[in-house]
Amino acid sequence: MKKYSILIILFVGMFYACQDDFLTIEEREAILTSDGLANTDDGAKAIVTAVYAKYLDYNLSSFSWIGITSITTDDADKGSDPTDAGTDKNLLDNLDFTPSSESFKDVWKGSYEAINRANYAIEQLPFFTGADAGLRARLDAEARFLRAFTYFNLIRLYGAVPLVDHVVVPSNPDDKQMARERKSVNEIYTFIEQELSTAIANLPDRTAYGSADKGRVSKGSALALMAKVKLYRQQWSEVVSYANQISGYSLTPNYAEIFKVSGEFNQESLFEINGWGSDPARGIHQYSLTQGARGSGGWGWGFNIPSASLLGAYEPNDTRKAATVIFAGQTLYDGRVVSATANNPYYNYKAYSPNNGNPGANDTDTNIRYLRYAEVLLMKAEALNELNDLAGAKTELNKVRNRAGLANTTASTKDDVRLAIWKERRVELAFEHDRWFDLIRTGQAQQALADHGKTFVVGKHELFPIPQNVIDESEGVTSQNPNY
Repeated sequence: MKKYSILIILFVGMFYACQDDFLTIEEREAILTSDGLANTDDGAKAIVTAVYAKYLDYNLSSFSWIGITSITTDDADKGSDPTDAGTDKNLLDNLDFTPSSESFKDVWKGSYEAINRANYAIEQLPFFTGADAGLRARLDAEARFLRAFTYFNLIRLYGAVPLVDHVVVPSNPDDKQMARERKSVNEIYTFIEQELSTAIANLPDRTAYGSADKGRVSKGSALALMAKVKLYRQQWSEVVSYANQISGYSLTPNYAEIFKVSGEFNQESLFEINGWGSDPARGIHQYSLTQGARGSGGWGWGFNIPSASLLGAYEPNDTRKAATVIFAGQTLYDGRVVSATANNPYYNYKAYSPNNGNPGANDTDTNIRYLRYAEVLLMKAEALNELNDLAGAKTELNKVRNRAGLANTTASTKDDVRLAIWKERRVELAFEHDRWFDLIRTGQAQQALADHGKTFVVGKHELFPIPQNVIDESEGVTSQNPNY
């Protein structure tokens, strides 16, 4: 995709001081008069590219997101130095967080900023009559996919949330209520599925994109996300149906290659956030830096380190272990030697970027992989098993295992196959921001986290708290989640 950074100027009229403000856009006609972009194909692309660009920001894809989705889990420990709390990462690690914890405020705010950009793009695209009609339909579908993806993350984090489906007019009391009133999870899911249905109908196969647009979502992206939504809703037949519609993708033969710059947007990629270039060019802000090795010879802050629990989950000869975990003292794929005296024994290899060797390189070219074909196979396997097709489930599961250098599963009963699939998701998708949500949806959280020395409170920790500032600014409209 073309560089994101030049497009941020289109949103100079946005401001985010409080809950209502981050859903507000001023100068709403500015896009139509921007130099060289007015009413053209490039102008239409620009307002949607700005939605993608939001996912490069610190408050949506970086330190807070890492803390909430990874450091909370049994796959990771806080890392860094014992005295470095990382604002609230020590609290997240111990499940001692509160509604005032900064990370929840960051991710809530960043998510609604992304939704706001998508709302703006969807509202404005019809006015680009000078742009190709087919392109506008595709761009609308891209924005709807990104809006659906953002809401999917929000309901997994917080449960019921405000459903903001158009640009807020601050003087409109109905819009003000919309931005504060939590809608049920079922209502949000219905909205997500409607968005994805439109996206599936209007997005092209990824082969239709040229190299300049390789980071844009395709029909396969929307089908995969719909299958994942159906997985969370336990609509097993529909998981299989959507998974079966995905074509043109295959497993990358070498698992480690997926997470290198050379492996971006390869045959397994269904959706990833596109970081690019080197500092000071625009990348995912401090995503790699916060997780890089810390101490003598290090290049990062050292947070979100692989846990002993995760290391113990890999079977002998599983090639994914070496592709996921950096060990102190090892030589990395680009020749960098990690000091044997680094502050922590392990680091997250999937977040590694060679660019962090440059002094002051905050924004790196590492991509975040959110949907891969391997996960499609595992979702299909889980659904087939629940539909009592154990042979079919094991066929899909074994494709993933075999790629990792492992033999076929020996599981023979429905319960055993289910557990084998869940375990496979853990080692296949480690540090790809799904583990917490998998623990919750499968009912494993209390025991798994207890085994890792954490106390998961049933009836509370299934959802994270609504940020306290959101509660305070809502004037009594926004409610808190139970037991916070």
